Amino acid sequence: MLTETRTWRGAAGGLAIAALVSACGGSTATPASTPSPALTAAPTPAAGLFVDAGSDQGPISPLVYGTNDGPWLAVPLALQPQVTAAKLTTLTFPGGNYGDQYDLQNYQVDQFIAYCRTLGAEPRIVVRLKGSTSAKAADLVKYVNVTMGYAVKYWGIGNEADLYANGDVPDYTVDKYNADWREFAQAMRAVDPAIKLIGPDVSQFTANPTDTYMKARVAWLSSFLKANGDLVDIVSIHRYPLPKDTQTPITVDDLRAGGKEWDQIIPALRTLIKAQTGKDLPVAVTEINSSWVANAGTDWSMDSHMNAIWFADVLGRLIAQKVDMVDQFALATQYGIVGSQAVNPIYYDYLMYQHFGTELVRSASDDPLVTVIAAKTADGGLTILIVNLGASPATKPLTVLGGGSAASAETWLFDKSHSAEKIAATPISTGGSVTVPGESVTVLVFPK
Repeated sequence: MLTETRTWRGAAGGLAIAALVSACGGSTATPASTPSPALTAAPTPAAGLFVDAGSDQGPISPLVYGTNDGPWLAVPLALQPQVTAAKLTTLTFPGGNYGDQYDLQNYQVDQFIAYCRTLGAEPRIVVRLKGSTSAKAADLVKYVNVTMGYAVKYWGIGNEADLYANGDVPDYTVDKYNADWREFAQAMRAVDPAIKLIGPDVSQFTANPTDTYMKARVAWLSSFLKANGDLVDIVSIHRYPLPKDTQTPITVDDLRAGGKEWDQIIPALRTLIKAQTGKDLPVAVTEINSSWVANAGTDWSMDSHMNAIWFADVLGRLIAQKVDMVDQFALATQYGIVGSQAVNPIYYDYLMYQHFGTELVRSASDDPLVTVIAAKTADGGLTILIVNLGASPATKPLTVLGGGSAASAETWLFDKSHSAEKIAATPISTGGSVTVPGESVTVLVFPK
């Protein structure tokens, strides 16, 4: 993603990977390599919404509720309580291309670590690649983890290096990047062998690309994996799907339909990783938002209610696909979690997911506009998160296997009238239905 000082990149649309493959201070949370589970998609075992509370799909990574921070992102003091309440689990620093324009100063790192500790978030630091050296990267690791003892586990090297050639390094090739990344990685690991390297933070990725731009992104990632699959710990991509091209304007319907691409993207990414490295590596989406162009003030822009509904759906799909880390872009500004004077609607997604469980179970929906994801809580309760992307209320049959015999479920609602609020309990009956408002996120919480 771009900071406010960088020219916004051109679009890339299109949706197989097989051809490209053949051609080419922290907490102790550590993502594990996990094959993707069965997709949450039609057809369902029952009409409407279906949840099987007895089908254990494994733990949800605690690192999927993150964002990007940086010196260029200022959170108003008055909104700091809301940021704390969001309970962010990861922060990437410095977000965007700031880190490839400036050397991080020790005081900036100190402030960042202190902020992460205040929020209870896992820090991830991205060292400067463009215009820097492996020695400087190693020195930063030494300062952070040896001198200061911050024990930062997660590190990146450069930001969206596949775009360097579009800017001020016109001769920067993927072969050059592969060699640079490897040199930096080895120098950093020599200082602290315990660090986990996340990369390559490619600017875009999609499944089955058909246009030249997106094919080049996949080819870049494929080449990186072949060259550095032995050193990278977590494979990361960025994704900004809209607008589809430079001629097609964004619409609300694009947001309604956009999330389903992730049911193909993550399996395609895992296939590419396996083909090039022979391993099942964890995956991360270290930058994500709906648009690669700056926008605000519309019914589809990144500060809109519908963008929040889109992200709630996308995050649920990424959780279902067992992604290990998700960092939204970004913490502040018009496309952030908080704006200059108030929180943006996407903020409420983080509050809603706080009511969601930690152990994924099987779920499915037969309606592309009404998606469902379910998880058990640590004490054995069941949570069901329903996203209605449609403009109108939807009434759906709800089948829950192994969900106990509760007569009602505690209910939390985020829509245009409710800001992640607890509302009246939802009655639950055998063969019953549930009604969710238009453009909403609903969480049902069943006791043990």
